[in-house]
Amino acid sequence: MAFIPDTIATWRMMQPETRDRATGEIIPGRFELVEIPAPELAAGEVLVEIAGCGVCESDLGFFYDGIPTAGIPPVTLGHEISGIVVAGETSWLDKEVVITGYGTGIHGGFASHIAVPAGNLCEITHRGNIPLEHMAAVADTVAASFQAGRRAAVTGGDNVVVIGAGGRGPFIVQMAKAFGAATVMVVDVVDSRLHRMLTCGADAVITAVGKAPEEVAAEVRHLRETHGLPTSGWKIFEATGTSSGRETALALVGEGERLILVASDTATGEYAMSPFPALDAEIIGIDGCPPDVFPLVLDMVSSGKIVLGPFVQTRPMSWIREAFAEARGTPPARHTILTADDIGLEDCPEPKSCR
Repeated sequence: MAFIPDTIATWRMMQPETRDRATGEIIPGRFELVEIPAPELAAGEVLVEIAGCGVCESDLGFFYDGIPTAGIPPVTLGHEISGIVVAGETSWLDKEVVITGYGTGIHGGFASHIAVPAGNLCEITHRGNIPLEHMAAVADTVAASFQAGRRAAVTGGDNVVVIGAGGRGPFIVQMAKAFGAATVMVVDVVDSRLHRMLTCGADAVITAVGKAPEEVAAEVRHLRETHGLPTSGWKIFEATGTSSGRETALALVGEGERLILVASDTATGEYAMSPFPALDAEIIGIDGCPPDVFPLVLDMVSSGKIVLGPFVQTRPMSWIREAFAEARGTPPARHTILTADDIGLEDCPEPKSCR
């Protein structure tokens, strides 16, 4: 039987990063480790001991970009969670789970434990040698990639372009291939990430370094022509959430094509939508995955159709400040998952990376 605590350790966002209106000075955001009493569980709730919680782009938006949280800070961020049930509904006790459809309120996943409705759980039944903390990526990053493939209706023989080889990019590539895509091209600005895409199913990679969106689009079209591939009907996934990524994706859209936006864009910008009606093209936005689909996603991971290890990395939760700063700057090649620990930052070992 798992240990049931009297208190919960939680990394609270005491304040997000803000800008002084008078001086323009940036006021840094602040995390603080605090202990709070373990919650009284309501009927139908469970207490989950957290194994891992992923750093999602929405967490960065809450901390850096002024996106409002459901509750007034201090709040605990983190909604991409895996763990084991230690209290509550008896039918769930001791089961390994991912938490589905969970939005950040007051208590999120950057903590030792979290109380959630049992209806938000999906049981992990066959993870094999996959570390439980890695399964946190399934709760959003992988599930959203799966949903993107479903909404785009990727099927056998389709042709796909993925803009962005970090974050959700590797999982979109794997999903597209698992759904039967004939050709997958990937565009990114980091050569090492592009090389990794060739190991997970990409057929061709294109660097966007120093190139305007129109130049990247021209290079993609040239590859299509030289390899005898269709010149229309492609499915284009924008997975960077950046203005340059969006502009590149829009430059690629041709006749009868679908543009799937798989990452949030907090930057302001103007994009020309007028070509879409003339091209009979579509734009589809993705935000998460329906809870009833999660068993399918977990099956793809447990069967090896979707591989997590090379595309995730773990950090102890006491590295939360550094993990956020890293993800905000040049995003790491691997999706970052924070794991619960009870030691100070100065005493932490070197972060683990999945090889």
